[in-house]
Amino acid sequence: MTQTAQRAAAGWAAGYGTLALVWAVTGRGYPYGPAAPHNDASVLRAVPADVGAPVFAAVLLTAAVALIALGPGGPRRPLERILTGYLWVVAAALLLVVPDVRLLTVAGYLPVIIGGLPFGWPPIDYGDVFTWTLANEALAVAGGVLIARAVLRRQRHSSGACVDCGRTGDPSGWTAPAAAARWGRAAAWTAAVIPALYAAVRLAWAAGYPLGITPEFLAEMRRTGLVWAGAGLGVFALAGAVLTLGLTQRWGERFPRWMPWLGGRTVPIRLATVPAAVVAVFVWSASVSLYTGDGSEALLRGTDLLSRLPMLLWPLWSVALGAAAYGYHLRRRPPCEQCGNATGATGKGLVHRHRPSAY
Repeated sequence: MTQTAQRAAAGWAAGYGTLALVWAVTGRGYPYGPAAPHNDASVLRAVPADVGAPVFAAVLLTAAVALIALGPGGPRRPLERILTGYLWVVAAALLLVVPDVRLLTVAGYLPVIIGGLPFGWPPIDYGDVFTWTLANEALAVAGGVLIARAVLRRQRHSSGACVDCGRTGDPSGWTAPAAAARWGRAAAWTAAVIPALYAAVRLAWAAGYPLGITPEFLAEMRRTGLVWAGAGLGVFALAGAVLTLGLTQRWGERFPRWMPWLGGRTVPIRLATVPAAVVAVFVWSASVSLYTGDGSEALLRGTDLLSRLPMLLWPLWSVALGAAAYGYHLRRRPPCEQCGNATGATGKGLVHRHRPSAY
């Protein structure tokens, strides 16, 4: 329900804002800024604790108050527009700006780490990977999702749309299933090509071809074993590209029959859209790190531009992947359990079956 979502988001914002207030008062625990290790790619790398911690506390505690002040719903008021605008900015910052490339890196290396853990490979210090900063970036993403969901549901209710599905009648225009299939296909192919290019470069290195780099650098990576970690990322990226194409294919709607236990069953919509949306967010935050981090001015310079080209396309990858996931959702979503279907029994709009007390 709308108020339940607002309370959950307000609880998160109040809790995390209080934690940030502790950072500000004690001077300890702030996970960003110059003192944080391996923070050269973070947008917040130059923001010290005595500035960042109070700002985090003020922004999040204000967000908690705003979520409570929105109330249970009703006609739109000027104050509501201001509050929802503020909350959308906070959600966007938590999802797309506060995290950096670490979340995408860990997600990409996780299969390699899990597979190699019994064999003590790769030889890394897990304390350098799973850090306090990484945990806070994951918390920021979770909070951004909660706030965005609460505000979206609140705006749907105020506009008279179904709170759960957002529909106000029969889908038409660009949200109609046929239209979503067309633009969703273009978005999916775009979102698949970019990680496939990234995979091609990394797998070429593993095969001994110095694509976009010098032979000496490739020899150094082979000596240190870094080339095999890159190959693992390449395989993961290639698998992601194939799964992205599933957003437009028949096997993306129904599991292939050769799959044990699952063959022939319908693919749950969220099983496809939630991972795609998470990766799209991670890719965007990594793109922000890529273009604003230390050394970003050298992105378009040097002889190894070919090896960096797929990463330069990450903003496009993020947007395309998010669009492909949304197109898949629009194309496959069933009649809403709350409003019955896209139109009411009279054909003049939605029939809301919510109890008034739910708001």
